[in-house]
Amino acid sequence: MTPLLSVSDLSIGFGEADPVVEGVSFDVMPGQTLALVGESGSGKTITCRAVLRILPRTAQIRSGRITFGSEQSPLVLSELSERRMRDVRGDRISMIFQEPMRSLSPLHKIGNQVSEVLWLHGRISERQAKRTVLEQFERVGFPDPERAYNSYPFELSGGMRQRAMIAMAMVSKPDLLIADEPTTALDVTTQAQVLGLIKDLQQETGMALILVTHDLGVVANMAEQVVVMHKGRVMEAGPAHLILENPAHPYTQQLFNAAPAIPDLETVGLPMPEEDLILEMKSVSKTYVMRSGRGWKADTLIHACRGVDFTLARGKTLAIVGESGSGKTTAARIALGAEPPDPGGEVLFRAAPGAEPITVHKMTREERTAFQRQAQMVFQDPYSSLSPRMRIQDALTEPLEIHGIGTSAERRDLAAEILQRVGLNADMLKRYPHAFSGGQRQRLSIARAMMLDPSLIVCDEPTSALDVSVQDQILTLLEDLQESHTLSYLFISHDLAVVARIADEVAVMRQGLVVEQGPPDTLFYNPQHPYTKALIAAQPEPDINRPINLKLVALGAGSPESWSEAFRFTDSMIPSLVELEPGHKVRCHV
Repeated sequence: MTPLLSVSDLSIGFGEADPVVEGVSFDVMPGQTLALVGESGSGKTITCRAVLRILPRTAQIRSGRITFGSEQSPLVLSELSERRMRDVRGDRISMIFQEPMRSLSPLHKIGNQVSEVLWLHGRISERQAKRTVLEQFERVGFPDPERAYNSYPFELSGGMRQRAMIAMAMVSKPDLLIADEPTTALDVTTQAQVLGLIKDLQQETGMALILVTHDLGVVANMAEQVVVMHKGRVMEAGPAHLILENPAHPYTQQLFNAAPAIPDLETVGLPMPEEDLILEMKSVSKTYVMRSGRGWKADTLIHACRGVDFTLARGKTLAIVGESGSGKTTAARIALGAEPPDPGGEVLFRAAPGAEPITVHKMTREERTAFQRQAQMVFQDPYSSLSPRMRIQDALTEPLEIHGIGTSAERRDLAAEILQRVGLNADMLKRYPHAFSGGQRQRLSIARAMMLDPSLIVCDEPTSALDVSVQDQILTLLEDLQESHTLSYLFISHDLAVVARIADEVAVMRQGLVVEQGPPDTLFYNPQHPYTKALIAAQPEPDINRPINLKLVALGAGSPESWSEAFRFTDSMIPSLVELEPGHKVRCHV
């Protein structure tokens, strides 16, 4: 059988520097899924961009041959003219990019952007294009295709934007789809549904798929062939079942060892101790009013949090788990005093053991200044939270300047010390954020949070977009800092494998409500709520014999009104959080 795509001895370089991709070869058969696996910087994405000839201007294909098509009419893509390549891109070969918000124009409606593919390649009328796009939107799982067609990208959630990107890539029925980390920053339940969708569309149309990923669990659920890359070279290649069951190369083994997993040991965890609490949240709710914009329509109330009760013991980690829009980050912002709770809610903070509690949302100016030294935050996207115009030294010393701590020399010395503490070199102080990798930028964010020697750190999805090996390093760093500084963490995540490793207590949130709470060892081995079961079922495992159970995911991740009667809730009828066993609470009707 002739390969649909053949990449032979491909080398790519920038300017006069050494090649960043060297001697890469692989074949993709019709209808087959090939996974390109490796860390950031391994050359996966630039190899795929070379196939479509959309490399950066300073990059050149130095050697190699890329052939696409059947034996009767092969196209040598590496030698094709730019005019003929335009006919291939988006029509015969489509690509889903890693970050849909950056790939979609913020100024144009989703429907127009997807229709453009048909206008460029199909020469069909606007009415026919709209009909075809709406059909595609329905197939990719938009609950209201017409509304999605007329929406701008910022009006859709991350999962919905990724579905729009899939629709754009699929609408022309390509022979080959390249999916570059299509699920990296998605919730696990959304990720499972998106992977299932790609698989269904692939079976329906018979297209081939190149899946770029660093997640071996995703590989186990999707791929027939695997190519493992590291520093621009192929380390290992072959059938997925052989590589996943018996990886031969040390680098592949290292990827397996770094991947977080829910441990197999069945134990019963102990609830978090409550004798020395650093943070208490009592009956915290948060309601936003969304203006209708039309005089005859009533405003809409958005219940971001509803009756949240949390306690965090000093030196421990409370993890809040849930999908986008579940209220995790809102709860964290209220805990830090960035948002006030609705009347009736209360947030208490104790700076030291035995100290009188401070009501966070009623602090005086002096109390707030002192509180901000004690409570810091590590954000999800370190590139956005670090100013691109400030050197690292200035970014780290800025909090000290604001609080009037130390001289310039003392601030600089402390910045160098903290950098070394988080695993970076002091000579990096003069660099700008763009000069660092994703894992290094996350270390810089942690270093900035540590500059004021806080006792509480809120970690908002600190590892969601990182490679598994870098993620392992960041989690190890957080554990070491917690042990050496008696830090307390409020850890927000959608990845249960990460939570299983770092948390002392887990709270699962859905639609602003805590639906289940308890120690991780109890929660993962005796989950009671359908949504908790869906989160566990959606966690991809690097085992080809344990695929994701999409039916269980769809059941728990669906509307609360579709759950069994014991767990069902509506806006007007919400069951209480009931303690089923010591420390294990479930929201259900008893």
